[in-house]
Amino acid sequence: MTITPRLQLTVDCADPERLARFWAAALGYQVEPAPAPFATWRAYWLSEGLTEEELGEGDCSDSVIDPKGAGPRIWFQQVPEGKVVKNRLHLDLGVGGGRSVPFGVRRERVLAEVARLETEGASQVRIADSEESNSFSALMHDPEENEFCVH
Repeated sequence: MTITPRLQLTVDCADPERLARFWAAALGYQVEPAPAPFATWRAYWLSEGLTEEELGEGDCSDSVIDPKGAGPRIWFQQVPEGKVVKNRLHLDLGVGGGRSVPFGVRRERVLAEVARLETEGASQVRIADSEESNSFSALMHDPEENEFCVH
C-alpha cells in the first residue's frame, strides 16, 4: 500500500504568532486555531506531554492553513537561536499571472503585492526588472528576515 504524504512546511522562528499572522495575510490563509478544547497551542502541547522547559517562553508554535484546503499547512515553531544565514528554501508568490500576461501588467501586479506585503511587515530587498528577458520579480524579507520572492 502506498501512502501519499501530506506536505507541511515548518518554519523555525522567534515569534510564531507574528509570522503566522504575516503569512496568513500574504497567502490568503487563516491562522489555525488550537485543537478543541484548548485555548492555545501551548496548552495543547502541554497536554501532549511536552514540558514547560521544552516549550520555552511564549506560545511555542502557531500554524496557518489554506481555507480552501488546497495548499500546505505552514507550522511556525519557536527556536532559541536567531536566523544567521540565507534560507536554503524560500517561498515564491506568483501574483503576476505568468509570462503570457503582458510584462507591464505583471510588473504592476507584482509592485502592488510588494506594497501590500510591506504594510503587513515585509521589507523589500531588491527588484529584478528585465523587460528584455520578460522577467520581473521582487526579493523580500518577512518580519524575521526570511527571504521570499514575489513574481
